[in-house]
Amino acid sequence: MGEFSVASFNVNGIRAARRRGFDTWLAERSPDVVGIQELRCPESEVGEFAGYEVALDVGSVPGRNGVALLTRIPPAAVRTWVTHPPKARALKEFADQGRYIEVDLADRAVTVACLYLPKGGLPAGLQRAGGMRDKPDGGAKYERKQRFFGGFARELNRNRTAARRDGREFLLVGDLNVAHTRHDVTNWRAARAMDGFLPEDRDWFDAILGTRRLVDVVRRAHGDRPGPLTWWSWAGGSFAKDVGWRVDHQLATPGLAARVRGVAVDKEPSAGERLSDHAPLVVTFAD
Repeated sequence: MGEFSVASFNVNGIRAARRRGFDTWLAERSPDVVGIQELRCPESEVGEFAGYEVALDVGSVPGRNGVALLTRIPPAAVRTWVTHPPKARALKEFADQGRYIEVDLADRAVTVACLYLPKGGLPAGLQRAGGMRDKPDGGAKYERKQRFFGGFARELNRNRTAARRDGREFLLVGDLNVAHTRHDVTNWRAARAMDGFLPEDRDWFDAILGTRRLVDVVRRAHGDRPGPLTWWSWAGGSFAKDVGWRVDHQLATPGLAARVRGVAVDKEPSAGERLSDHAPLVVTFAD
């Protein structure tokens, strides 16, 4: 039985990641599909990737966001929120930001979607001047993320259903800026008052999962135990101490989830070898 592998990687700037060795990782790991988040550059500066076709949406915000999907052969179809505007009204403000792209693979009946979900913040009532890394914003970033949550849950359901009607499994990969369970954050008690692990974040994640909807294939494969982590702050010794979060995910329809054969996080051996503040998350599926 054959296998195919899918990687999700927030590169935190593709130009910087390539200078640090992204292309070497890509050649050595050689995934069949790669979802990239935070390209953070114009389309003309993304470049080519040996052995891969590139579908992308860099968005309209200079130096921010941008998503891409790399495939071994040209996909049967490519959809972005520019070419196929989202139907959910709440997503209109995000449609030109380079946050979502999906492709129908040409060599197997799977639709792969890549998402970079907006960062949030604390609600206004929890913000305290001097007690936060960022300046208080009256809850603006928190509200933005909540709007995205509501709209994307509906859009995700439509896209998953559309894939099923077309006889395809559906896989969502990307940086969702949410850690779902206490096993996804090293210091989970403190994280309960942080963006990404607020009750609202985790409730939303709960709502998009389900035995008939989407399965968190990494958690299913890894089991009910800490990890695997995918993000570590650049600051301090977080990377060396393995103090981080799992905010990068792969969520599959049940039929595809049942075909998972392996999960790996390609964490570099040392801080000096890091390609990004995230590490690639790679899932292998049986064909």
